[in-house]
Amino acid sequence: MWIGCLLAALCVVSVAWSQARGDAAKAVAALEQQWLKGQKTNDPDLVAPLLAEKIVVTEADGKVFGKPGTLEIYKKTKWDSADYVDVKVTVFGDTAIATGGFKGKGTDATGTPFDENERWTDTWVKMPGGKWQCVASQVTPLKM
Repeated sequence: MWIGCLLAALCVVSVAWSQARGDAAKAVAALEQQWLKGQKTNDPDLVAPLLAEKIVVTEADGKVFGKPGTLEIYKKTKWDSADYVDVKVTVFGDTAIATGGFKGKGTDATGTPFDENERWTDTWVKMPGGKWQCVASQVTPLKM
């Protein structure tokens, strides 16, 4: 009887943990969509609360920026189109890794047109207050 109760308790905990991971994955996926919306609407204010104060962003050209530099780039970049493909989120406790593809067109800060095709990886952490924030982001260009 004791073993049966223990197995039942383990099953309940396992189901609850699995549901929590699924909820976290959905939450992070929604935040990634908010990030994309910020790009599509040229609104860095939608992206700002998603980024941790000490975020490390490695751009496709190898340049590394923190939060202020990243938001400055977003303020100066004008997107004509921006879309994600194949977004996946994997949760590891209070950390989540989101990956996907990105295709976008627009003009950079100097007015130079660009057409990007990239893969990205974002690392999200559930902060002490319960809010998910991105702590690292890395982009790799894909050959067209």
